[in-house]
Amino acid sequence: MTIATVQQRKQPAVPGLPWFALFCLFVCACWPVAALANNILTNASAVLALSANQATSNIPVSVTGVVTAAEPGWLGRFFVQDSSGGVFVDYRLNPHPVPGDVVQVTGASHAGSYAPGITKPHWKKLGTGPLPEAKPISTERLMSGAEDGQRVEVSGIVRSAELSGDPLGTRIGIEVASSGDRFRAYFPPSPTLDPQSLVGATVSIRGTAAAAFNSALRHIRTVALFAPRADDVIVEAPAAAAPFDEPLVPLNSTAQYRYNPPPGYQVHVKGIVTYQQKGESLFLHDTTGGLQIKTKMTDAVVPGDVVEAVGFPAIENFLPVLEDAVFRKTTEPRANLEPTNTSVADLQQGYHHADFVLLRGRLLDRSVTGVGPGINGASIQTTLIIQASNTVFVAEKETSEPNTFLTGIPIGSVVDVRGICLLDSVDDGTKTGKIKSFRLLLPTSHDVQVIEEPSWLTPQHLLMSLVSALAFLLVAIGWTIWVSNKNSVLKSLVQEKETAQHDLQQAHDQLEERVKERTAQLKVEMTARKESELQFRAVLTERTRLAQELHDTLEQTLTGIALQQDLVANQFGKNPESASHHLKLARNLMRQSQADLHRSVWGLRSRADEEFNLTNALITSVRQITGDTGIRIETETVGEPGPLSEIIEENLLRIGQEAATNTVKHAGASVVKIELHFTPQQVILQIHDDGKGFNPETCTGPKDGHFGLLGIKERTERMGGQVQITSAPFAGTSIRVEIPTQPQNGEASASTNGEASAPSTNGSHEERL
Repeated sequence: MTIATVQQRKQPAVPGLPWFALFCLFVCACWPVAALANNILTNASAVLALSANQATSNIPVSVTGVVTAAEPGWLGRFFVQDSSGGVFVDYRLNPHPVPGDVVQVTGASHAGSYAPGITKPHWKKLGTGPLPEAKPISTERLMSGAEDGQRVEVSGIVRSAELSGDPLGTRIGIEVASSGDRFRAYFPPSPTLDPQSLVGATVSIRGTAAAAFNSALRHIRTVALFAPRADDVIVEAPAAAAPFDEPLVPLNSTAQYRYNPPPGYQVHVKGIVTYQQKGESLFLHDTTGGLQIKTKMTDAVVPGDVVEAVGFPAIENFLPVLEDAVFRKTTEPRANLEPTNTSVADLQQGYHHADFVLLRGRLLDRSVTGVGPGINGASIQTTLIIQASNTVFVAEKETSEPNTFLTGIPIGSVVDVRGICLLDSVDDGTKTGKIKSFRLLLPTSHDVQVIEEPSWLTPQHLLMSLVSALAFLLVAIGWTIWVSNKNSVLKSLVQEKETAQHDLQQAHDQLEERVKERTAQLKVEMTARKESELQFRAVLTERTRLAQELHDTLEQTLTGIALQQDLVANQFGKNPESASHHLKLARNLMRQSQADLHRSVWGLRSRADEEFNLTNALITSVRQITGDTGIRIETETVGEPGPLSEIIEENLLRIGQEAATNTVKHAGASVVKIELHFTPQQVILQIHDDGKGFNPETCTGPKDGHFGLLGIKERTERMGGQVQITSAPFAGTSIRVEIPTQPQNGEASASTNGEASAPSTNGSHEERL
């Protein structure tokens, strides 16, 4: 499979192209990705050749090669290289392979944050083998990122070396300069190697190139080399054995001509400290001038200390500097540091760069900005803008707190400024570096001394006076206009307020009248709506009552008549006397039915006979319903019967009638027991038979035309009571109704005038019908 067959092809859209042709182009564009998904990439170069979109398709990968880099701090990730190239494996588990292991890695392609790699890997060690031959490349090629993941060989001069470590491992890190570029290389420490002995040496490093990048933009930032062994760093030309023993070079001679210097040579200088920026720069001064020493050392020194430094001479922005330097403090006593009194003309000629100088000028302005925390802890920078000989320069001082001394110097003052002069040159096309500007770094705030304070007639004061006079004139004019128009304005305001008040009163009166009219209208509408709702509820209540009355009286009485007629028919030929008795009972039931129907039509709520109490009424009603069915009736009264409301007595009577009717029609019982329990809080009616029973969950109901049990429940709920129906096949049926005797929902707690409950005593009655 060649790379050409797996790369995605994109065709420009052709205006007016038919839809079928566009579809064909889409299929052709997507075909390579589909082809990749059905094939396995078997070498590193095939993975690296994928585009980012193709690599995100999780294309299967199976690569066999040698592990070239697996640093302890990578948490299991490593580079593997075969004959076609090297590729990164995103493996984050332990154990992981080590450099020199021959492994087979299977997984899926991944776009990575810079170059494609292998994700979701599984690896198997096949053995060990030599590392691939390192490919010699230039530093420019290395820093381009084109060799990411490949084992390469690069040469350069070591500018710094340090032993760095973390809990996962210790490595020697060196910074190498070559052809104007700098890169870092890491390799394991060796017991026989002092890292500082490499500084200044020309080395050749064999290792795996690994790019550092901006993952969000997929942009390369820098490249580092990782050598798996200490012998992968080959010293081609050793550094000077003792650079501090080399002859001293004057500070102004570091950038001067030197005959046949060795590559990457270092120079040895000595001077008095004028200013230190910890971890960044150290400024030295001797009799020849000043020099900026760039160093990462943070050893504290103070102005006046005499130090020696060794570093690499370089040119930065057309000006000399000593890079990657190390320094040490000498035993000489601290020197008395005096600035060099100079002029702007000398500075514009390039003299006194990085030297401690003194300039006189006039303070034009100042600014205070926050620069963020630095190595020295400084977070506030105070900048003075000063003019000297028609040239403007700035003096800067960084402090951790607001600098009240510098900000308190009056603008316009003549000041003497002592500081480190930093020249700024520009390329004017002649490659000579013409001085464009300069600035001074203030070692202390008191290096600015006021020589002459500004006179009172400063531009600021004149401007303030002019502004004050103009303000006074404007106030006077405004006061005059205000006084002249005050009366007319007040009169106009009074008239407007009176008119507004009159209009507001009229609007208030109209609004009040409309509110009254609307309130009356709403009252009428609400009254009519409430009356309509009450009428509707009354109709529904009356319909429900009539339905229950018809069921509890007329239907039950008709059922009793039908039963008596059946007995008459059966006994007429055999026992005329018994038939006559049942016929008489049927006539009595007919009369009762007429009376009940008459009471229902006229909305009567009284009981059938005022002399009946609840117990007698229940016995009489049940006797009429059962007739000569042979069912034995047992009654029991517990507690002292108290006065019950007509509604409670009537509903309990109807419930008892319905229960007796159901027993005769469905139960086939031989005994019916009626119990009445009277307490001050409630009355309990319990009716039990020994019939064949039923399953309450599967029994027939209103859907089948049977409303008896539903009527019992509804009556009980309307009185605020509870009903419990217990039954099981061949276990009889028990109905227990508990009704509170206290008034609920506005019902009367006493019986109707003229009615009295017949007294009864505790006991039981048994009767055979």
